[in-house]
Amino acid sequence: MARRVRRARVPLGPPPDHTGRPGARRCAMSTRTEGERRTREADAMAVTAFVLGLVGLLVTNLLLGPVSVVLGVLALRRGTRRPGRARLGIALGVADLVVLACLVTADGTWSWSLT
Repeated sequence: MARRVRRARVPLGPPPDHTGRPGARRCAMSTRTEGERRTREADAMAVTAFVLGLVGLLVTNLLLGPVSVVLGVLALRRGTRRPGRARLGIALGVADLVVLACLVTADGTWSWSLT
């Protein structure tokens, strides 16, 4: 006849900290990840500003230029780890608007013209 072995019950949820409160450790960890999340979002904004600025030089200058400038400024204000890329996004967004102004004065049109 086989003997049954009793297993110890393990409580569910996060382990308690030194004060005995089960959620205290989780709160400390969530504030740390909140700052990392904000930095990650700022980095994503810097990269997006750069890419939109590059694409805006070719198509939809009127839309992508200002979006690139705004995203670059927001990334700098939120403390990105890629400030150079955010500044490039701002510069390319301004260049988008300059190219658009040149197109409007040269052709009288709001888009590229091959003829």
